[in-house]
Amino acid sequence: MSAVNDNVAVTPPAAAVPMPAPVVESWSGKDRADENFPVGSLLIARRLRPHIHAFYGFARNADDIADSESLSPDEKIARLDAMEAVLTGNAPADAAPSAERLRASLAATGVSSIHARELLVAFRQDAVQNRYENWAALMDYCRYSAAPVGRYVLDLHGEGRETWPASDALCAALQVLNHLQDCAGDLRSLDRCYIPQEMMARHEARVDDIARPKTAAGLRAVFDEMLILTEQLNRDAGLLPRGVKSRRLRLETAVIAGLARRLTARLRRGDPLATRVSLRAPDVLFAALAALRRLP
Repeated sequence: MSAVNDNVAVTPPAAAVPMPAPVVESWSGKDRADENFPVGSLLIARRLRPHIHAFYGFARNADDIADSESLSPDEKIARLDAMEAVLTGNAPADAAPSAERLRASLAATGVSSIHARELLVAFRQDAVQNRYENWAALMDYCRYSAAPVGRYVLDLHGEGRETWPASDALCAALQVLNHLQDCAGDLRSLDRCYIPQEMMARHEARVDDIARPKTAAGLRAVFDEMLILTEQLNRDAGLLPRGVKSRRLRLETAVIAGLARRLTARLRRGDPLATRVSLRAPDVLFAALAALRRLP
């Protein structure tokens, strides 16, 4: 279901990149524990967890730049460019510590930097684009904001590219669910709206409706349409666990896919404007037990 555009080139940074500040990263304080879904959990082999954490740290810092309420779009892009320059060895390491840690990790594992660099495509887009016309545009954004994470993890485990389509579907589903959870906060703090404009027009909803204390009928219809499409992504993602060779990764992806299905169902029942609709501690246990029952 995702609209994939693999023809977009990721241009390497120039040899000399102007530094907007001695250190371009500024951590927001969010960590792996703040995420909806496991990041390098105990199901991942111990030797690989530090590398997944290094990738997460890079993505977290880049995301914090893109979501900054104080930086201008040009400042955000300059800082993201500097992170890429450090990642590729074209700028001093101390300008972006998380990029340097990931650079060392990639050198140790032999995984390409393309996945991290593709994430920066999405974060640069976040710096300048606040609206998405339709579902296809949102899926194209997810191709760069979410899919590289799954592809990196698969590459780290030595899995083949035949696993990418199901992984892309899972990552897109997780991204859409996060957009629905955070739609009010995104609009309030950044005037950013990932809810497709075409859907809102068709259901006679407006962006301003997202600022209301509870979801109006038109916007509820938009959310439901997005969740129906997300359910299809979840079905496509269901092929991933049996497609990977690593048993540990098979369990990890099965748990995450199960959690995505649970959060989709919860958002179908709940109102993300009235309250925080999220997973709970028992959801992880139930998803893990279901994965153990279903997988060889």
